[in-house]
Amino acid sequence: MSISTVSKVLNGRRDVSEATRRRVEETILEHGYQPRGNREGTSLLLDLVFDQYESEWAGEILRSGAAAAQGEGLAVVLTSLTEGDERRHWIADLRARGSRGCILLLPRLGARLRAELRTLDVPFVVVDPRGEPDPEVMTVGATNWSGGLAATRHLLELGHRRIAVIGGHPDLLCSRARVDGHRAALETANIPVDPKLVRWSDFDVAAGFAQADELLARSDRPSAIFACSDTQALGVLEAARRHHLRVPHDLSVVGFDDLPISRWTSPPLTTVHQPLEDMIRTAVRLVLSPGAAEGAHHGVELATSLVVRESTAPPA
Repeated sequence: MSISTVSKVLNGRRDVSEATRRRVEETILEHGYQPRGNREGTSLLLDLVFDQYESEWAGEILRSGAAAAQGEGLAVVLTSLTEGDERRHWIADLRARGSRGCILLLPRLGARLRAELRTLDVPFVVVDPRGEPDPEVMTVGATNWSGGLAATRHLLELGHRRIAVIGGHPDLLCSRARVDGHRAALETANIPVDPKLVRWSDFDVAAGFAQADELLARSDRPSAIFACSDTQALGVLEAARRHHLRVPHDLSVVGFDDLPISRWTSPPLTTVHQPLEDMIRTAVRLVLSPGAAEGAHHGVELATSLVVRESTAPPA
């Protein structure tokens, strides 16, 4: 191909056919070509990449990420990335602007995307990894299992014995870990795990409401619900209201994340604090550290802690 055509691809220009762009990118990846550019640390940009950023959780990550980047003298480039064409365009744009690094909050980091980032010599860190750990990838997460254990242990200490849990999708590592911590607390207390009280759903308000609505309609309804995200817990509170149940007198509720909104629910929500701000600051520090582009592995887990507010009490 002509030099000008290859140059257009390297510089993220869109006036190139998809077939041509794909051929150039395949060749770049195959030969490990690294274009001359801002790989000497002079770029003032940091990419923050989500699969979706409409949630309260993503909003906290974005706020913390922008503050951490600003503290390093960098500006944030925000991207919502799924698959296919969006990913190819993002890689082309990333190549053109020469970002210092990438903070990734994606459900899956495929081998191809990892190889493309390595070819570009762009360091990256995965925050809150949702799949099985990859020994070649820098990650920053939280102690989800311990958080689930602490949430259910708190309810047990209050006297609850029939405790339901609403997890996220079971293929998410963080979700499985929180539910496993819940199960461990019950088993340690010699309380059998009732499969009917273990629910899996999305980490959002509607999912929390739907699952709690079914649980609270049962004749043997639980006296407490541990929701594995604060957004799910908001749905649980609404379901309790519609079933004319008072929280915490008739139903205790625990969330997970400690988002700012959890302080303003009625009643204020007992929840597991996930140190999102510290997680994103640690990720920024790692991605800017010497040797980050070579994929020096760091698997960091920051501690969670229980925050007791007014949504939990002994069973009536």
